[in-house]
Amino acid sequence: MSRKAAAKRRTGETDISVELALEGQGRAEVDTGLPFFDHMLTLTAVHGLLDLRVKAAGDTAVDGHHTVEDIGLVFGQALDEALGERQGIARYGAALVPMDEALVRAVIDLSGRPYLVYDVETPTERVGDFETQLPREFFGAVVTRGRLTLHVSGLYGVNSHHLIEAAFKAFGRALRAACRLDESRVGIPSSKGVL
Repeated sequence: MSRKAAAKRRTGETDISVELALEGQGRAEVDTGLPFFDHMLTLTAVHGLLDLRVKAAGDTAVDGHHTVEDIGLVFGQALDEALGERQGIARYGAALVPMDEALVRAVIDLSGRPYLVYDVETPTERVGDFETQLPREFFGAVVTRGRLTLHVSGLYGVNSHHLIEAAFKAFGRALRAACRLDESRVGIPSSKGVL
C-alpha cells in the first residue's frame, strides 16, 4: 500500500506545493526561502521516514510567518489526504528526542480533532534569521488541516536551535509511529467507528 498525496495553496502572500509519501525512505527536497526551516522540514522527513517535497514562494522579505503557516496548512492537507479514511492505523505515536542538552517530547493522536499544545520555551527570539515563535505557527496549521492532536513539550534545554531541532525530529518520529499500519487492527481505531 502506498499512501501519498500532493496539495497546493496559492494566495496573495504565498505559493506552496507539498508532496508527501508516508511509506518513504526519508528523502526530502525542500525549498521554502527560509534555510533554517528547510533544515527543520528535512529533519522531519528523515526521522519520520517520509518522502517530502516542498516548494514555497512567499513574502519572506516581510518575515517568515505567512510562508511557515501556509506550508503547515498544505503539509496538513497532504497528510490528511494520504491517511485517507485512517483505517488500520496505529493512531497514536510518541517520541522523546534529545539534542545535546535539550530534550523534547512529541505525542500525536490522529483523532480527527485538531488540537495543539506547544510548550517549547526558547531563550532567544531568533535562530539566525528564523523567528523562534514560528514553529508554533507551523504545528498549529498542521493540526488544523491534518486533523490531529499534537502535544510538543520542551522538557529542558538552553539552546534555541537544539530545542527547535529536537521538536521537529520528535514530530517526525511520532508521526511515523501514529501513521503506521497495524496489521492486527481492522477498520478505524475508534470505539465510535469514525475519526
